[in-house]
Amino acid sequence: MQRTILSNATLIDCVHPALAANASVVVENGRITDILTDGHKPVMGDATVVDLKGAYLLPGLWDVHIHPDYLTLADAPLAEQVALFGHRLMSGLTESGIIGFRCAGTHSFMDVAWKRAFDSGQYVGPRVYASGHFLTTTGGHFLTTGHALECDSPYGFVKAIREQIKNGVDHIKLNLSGGIMGPAWDRHWHSFLLEDELKAAFAICRQREFKVMAHATNPDAVKNAIRYGAHSIEHGYIMDDECIDLFFKHDAWYVPTLAISHLTPNQAGNEWERAYLAQRNLPPSLCCRADAAADVHATWFSKALKAGVKMALGSDIRPLKDAALLEMGLWVKDGATPWQTLLAATKNAAAVCGVADDLGTIEVGKLADLIVVAANPLDDINNVRQLLLVLKEGRIVSDKRS
Repeated sequence: MQRTILSNATLIDCVHPALAANASVVVENGRITDILTDGHKPVMGDATVVDLKGAYLLPGLWDVHIHPDYLTLADAPLAEQVALFGHRLMSGLTESGIIGFRCAGTHSFMDVAWKRAFDSGQYVGPRVYASGHFLTTTGGHFLTTGHALECDSPYGFVKAIREQIKNGVDHIKLNLSGGIMGPAWDRHWHSFLLEDELKAAFAICRQREFKVMAHATNPDAVKNAIRYGAHSIEHGYIMDDECIDLFFKHDAWYVPTLAISHLTPNQAGNEWERAYLAQRNLPPSLCCRADAAADVHATWFSKALKAGVKMALGSDIRPLKDAALLEMGLWVKDGATPWQTLLAATKNAAAVCGVADDLGTIEVGKLADLIVVAANPLDDINNVRQLLLVLKEGRIVSDKRS
């Protein structure tokens, strides 16, 4: 039996908003078996003891809306792209403490491949929830990279969804509308699917018991997605009060991806955002589109947050090791508290992926996917960047202590 004790921790369990000082967490065979606070000590026995010296112990972080680098086969051979994606995923775990990623569109089922590799133990990596391709219409959203499949007619969508299922995905990603980043025909206030296409796509997902991750960027698309049974709404750049009501009526999740509209030179507010923009080098035309959408996006994010809509954190940007951390900063900038933001990136994110019974909080019985940071993220959400340790099922996979 492998037994580890994490002692002298300041615990943020993502269940209770208060800190628990001088805590110890006992892990046996990958799961948390005991949590002691106020200086109470567990029986040491033959356990490996890791003294955290007062540092902050919390659940590992998640990013529930990701894509690999947008490369075509003309940019790099497929084998290189698959290897790069795996490297990015592993770096997200070891460099930033992101223990779970939910994919929102990859070509060639590279997300399925890495999910299987990590699950088998061939490589140490995060937990991956795969979508395969994202599905849209001819003349739909984000077509140039090959990550999207163009589908037309009800049967076109049904066939494509069956192909995704056959190749081992966890959920189906449907792009119902346009986006901020794209060519002239790809606008976020336009919806793309006809009603019979919507009905067929959602019907086959219900029949096969696959959750729908719905890219929906305007009120029409959001309301259609929720009414037809979407598990989560991605983006929601423009919404209305009826959209908010429908989230509650149908118990749907909202993943706002603030980074898409908020990370531009005109809006950058700290060193990390400026560094991202210098690396990303977005075309001015797309920055203008993002700037024009940002205020409305922020408004509906804030309204959904205040209303109590279920929300989880996803970034939709790269590099993966930075993306969730940037998104967390944007949540706080737009009015979320650090506590709300942490819950979105831990407990709620695990729930979106259907694994809340095992992950997302520090509780007895759960898997010990944990991080340790040097400063309190409830004081400043950017303190999650002061990473000391990452543990997957109680085993240290990254150690940055000096």
